[in-house]
Amino acid sequence: MQYFIKSQALKRYFFIILLAGCVLAPDLSGNQANFSKGKTVLISNMAGLTAITTWGILNWDYFKNKPIKKDEGWFSDYTKDGGLDKLGHFYFSYTLSNALAAIYENTGYSARQGALIGSLSSFGMTTWMEIGDSFSSYGFSYEDFTMNLMGSMTGYFLYSHPGIAEKIDIRLEYRPDFNKTDFTTDYENQKFLLALKFDGFEFAQKNYFKYLELHLGYYTKGFPDKNYRERNIYIGVGINISRLFKNASMPKISKALNYIQLPYTYIKIDKNLNK
Repeated sequence: MQYFIKSQALKRYFFIILLAGCVLAPDLSGNQANFSKGKTVLISNMAGLTAITTWGILNWDYFKNKPIKKDEGWFSDYTKDGGLDKLGHFYFSYTLSNALAAIYENTGYSARQGALIGSLSSFGMTTWMEIGDSFSSYGFSYEDFTMNLMGSMTGYFLYSHPGIAEKIDIRLEYRPDFNKTDFTTDYENQKFLLALKFDGFEFAQKNYFKYLELHLGYYTKGFPDKNYRERNIYIGVGINISRLFKNASMPKISKALNYIQLPYTYIKIDKNLNK
């Protein structure tokens, strides 16, 4: 249980639970916002920083050690998770940026303004998390810092360019293993992927190609303890499940599926980088 609470991957999943609500909640156009634009930004950032600080002190040993930094090796074979945790930082920052941007836009900012403030807020919160890590046993990771920055910037770019966002999704897939109690470190069953959606292109609007998409993904096997390790890149062809829910007049679920990949909805070809 102690390992579960102090798992570094829990940083990501603790907030993904909150993000699910953020992604689904902002569809409030036509409703009167409860706070002014400035107060919404202030409150959301203060709430995020408070949550990070509180959780870090209670569970991540924040401010108990002198500041340290660590070289975590990016995606190398000798790393703890084969770099999958780095994609986790990217994904979390990207998703948080978009969630906050949607909230800010609903409050009255333009889409571009909301995207900018959302990405800055996301980067600020994840930077504070890394600063907290530096005073704990985890240490400051410049790799994590860089991926947080790239995720926040990508969130800004895609949110402020909806025409491109209609064509591209960044998603997390998780196939649960119910024999494992710590799903947050179950990297054996996680994948991160980029999806190119045909329905964002004019040629596919009037035929069945609009229900198809191409995938480029990454996942690992055998980390961190097994002797045989795999770092896999794959390409695939999948069904655009988000489009199906959109056609069924379920916009919130459709939006959530821009960030979540449902298992068993695609076929793929793998390349093991360790061979």
